[in-house]
Amino acid sequence: MGNTLAIDADQRRLCVNGQPTFLFGVSYFAGLGADEQAVQEDLAELKTGAVNCLRVWATWRAFDNDISAVDADGDERSPYWDRLLWLVELADKLGFVVDVTIDRGAGVLTDDQAHLNAAGVLAEALRERRNVYFDLANERNADDARHVQSAMVRQLRDRVKQADPDRLVTASNAGEMDPDRLYEYITAARLDFLTPHRPRQAGSPGQTAQKTELLSRWMQRLGKVVPVVYQEPFRRGLDGWQPVAADFLTDFRAAIDSGAAGWFFHNGPADASPQARPRRCFDLRPNEGRLMTQLDNEERTFLLQAARHLRGQPI
Repeated sequence: MGNTLAIDADQRRLCVNGQPTFLFGVSYFAGLGADEQAVQEDLAELKTGAVNCLRVWATWRAFDNDISAVDADGDERSPYWDRLLWLVELADKLGFVVDVTIDRGAGVLTDDQAHLNAAGVLAEALRERRNVYFDLANERNADDARHVQSAMVRQLRDRVKQADPDRLVTASNAGEMDPDRLYEYITAARLDFLTPHRPRQAGSPGQTAQKTELLSRWMQRLGKVVPVVYQEPFRRGLDGWQPVAADFLTDFRAAIDSGAAGWFFHNGPADASPQARPRRCFDLRPNEGRLMTQLDNEERTFLLQAARHLRGQPI
């Protein structure tokens, strides 16, 4: 039934249906706020472009729009709970892996108990969908509302594994990792793979291969190697540096060539003001348009180039 995500025997790569597969993902944070036709059109276009993974948030609140699939206690929240189940099922039929992310920063979950409950409720509900993994705590090391203690990350991991022992889980890290943080994730919390969010600056694309190799060396010293997925790299729209298609392509290729297990095309709004457009994956309500119509020329050019690269075609 459906597609099954697992870790390859070499412990460095991910497999889909037993085949080593590089996850080429796209940030689709507010996917639960899009109408069904828009989601179907986006996924059809992304699949044509060789994308095989979506990152959708179970707790998303932005621009006065709360589309969280769980409530303040971590229980099912209508109608977005059903939309999450529908989107995951559609993605499975089309061959997509889905990253379901839980975040404390949006203020949806009230406390640790609610967070634990949400993880358990999601794990139980999605047990039959093997195309899913969980980011249990987005940027859990951030010094703000997103922060989740290391011991709590382990509890979240254990809660999911209790319901579904084979479900893959991670917890994303804001900024560069050091050996101590690496130990927290793969030894103390026993997460299945790493999801670093690297700094968003002009030099970042040229550093990715080196960072992958450094993480690999540190893991070997710890005696445990896990896959590395670059889940949220730089994007357009933030203050300062505005990456172009060539920057995205450089970073994408560096992730592949250095042995990373995946890389996501990240996107978002120009800024947090209500007037800012486009909002991209942060707001996918019908009045904003589906994701692929909100992307600009640089982003669309990159997606075309990435697909050609994966297919061995000239760029």
